Amino acid sequence: MALLDLQLRSLVETDLLAYKALRDRMLADFPASFTSDAETERSRDLASYRSRLSGGAAGGTLFTVVALDRRAGGRLVGALTAEREARQKVQHTAHLVGMMVAPDCQGRGIGRALLSETVARLRTEPGISLVTLSVTADNLPAVRVYERCGFERYGCLRGAIRLPDGRELDKALMSLRLT
Repeated sequence: MALLDLQLRSLVETDLLAYKALRDRMLADFPASFTSDAETERSRDLASYRSRLSGGAAGGTLFTVVALDRRAGGRLVGALTAEREARQKVQHTAHLVGMMVAPDCQGRGIGRALLSETVARLRTEPGISLVTLSVTADNLPAVRVYERCGFERYGCLRGAIRLPDGRELDKALMSLRLT
């Protein structure tokens, strides 16, 4: 898929089923890449994903950007959510969560397109000057995408994730100053 075949837009109510299906698949196929676990999330009610829709300017989800493959009838192939802190002293901070690109579409620049679009939107959000995220530290392709978009590592949370087999994985903590 060429990026010309990609449409980026905000998540809407009619996307929720496809969003949940992609999320469930990503959590099952890539357990080391996400803090959430597949078993718990698979049983999560579809309506609970409404919290990923736009509208959390006072705290919560600001928006979720989705990537749609126009060649495949608008199939949802990626997503990234931006959340805002509700507490007054940290309302200038946005957090990126839930970056995902369908396995058959990875390595084609979709993650970078989602990230670039999300950061561009955050630059227009009143009062946002800092963006943070965490990424599994040994997920080097993802780390490189974030670094190419200007994010810098500011720390590491050792043993942030414990997988069912007992392995512990670190999370790289990254940030981007918008101003």
